[in-house]
Amino acid sequence: MGRKGIEMKITKPNIRELVLKHGITFPSTEELIMLILGSGSGENSIKSISKKVSTILYDSAENEIVENLMKIKGMGSSKSLAIAAAIELGRRRNCHKNAVIKCPRDVVPFLKNYSMRTKEHFICVTLNGGHEIIQIRVVSVGTLNKTIVHPREIFSDALKENAASIIVCHNHPSGNVEPSDEDIQTTKNLIKAAKLIGIPLLDHIIIDKNSYFSFLEHELLFTE
Repeated sequence: MGRKGIEMKITKPNIRELVLKHGITFPSTEELIMLILGSGSGENSIKSISKKVSTILYDSAENEIVENLMKIKGMGSSKSLAIAAAIELGRRRNCHKNAVIKCPRDVVPFLKNYSMRTKEHFICVTLNGGHEIIQIRVVSVGTLNKTIVHPREIFSDALKENAASIIVCHNHPSGNVEPSDEDIQTTKNLIKAAKLIGIPLLDHIIIDKNSYFSFLEHELLFTE
């Protein structure tokens, strides 16, 4: 038996034992991925694959996860779908469900995990008529200082979920939450689309590690 086979047999039970002893919140992200995958391939150890999977999960939009995971050597459709299914299950049980949003600062805590990302992530928060969160989704993943988003991508899920309104958000990896000219233009385009579709845009929030910028609070929700 090769070294990689030995590594797989030793590492996997150890993680199981740690989880059974300390609980499911104890393992790192990569260790949780190892638990889901179960084994590596002949050329790639489970630890190596899990590290690559973790990177893909942080850098991919939700609709690209399976496709991007399958590009990893050792990840077929079954393992890729298992990871995607675990993410979807966690998303459906997420604590943001039914949280009431009364002002911009109420939604910021649910978006803070995106503030640490090294690429811009554009996020849509759908709300029901009581301003309760229906869902939080990553719509687009961009570069260090730019993400491209189309109104169609923003409102397609909102329509499917019968959302009464939406809030959009994106992170600034640079650490400066002041909106760029492009951010302002994107907001104008979304407001126009929102009026046509009949699902109001309540706010556009920019976040970084320590602060946030609200278009609503700064009275910048305009189209002209």
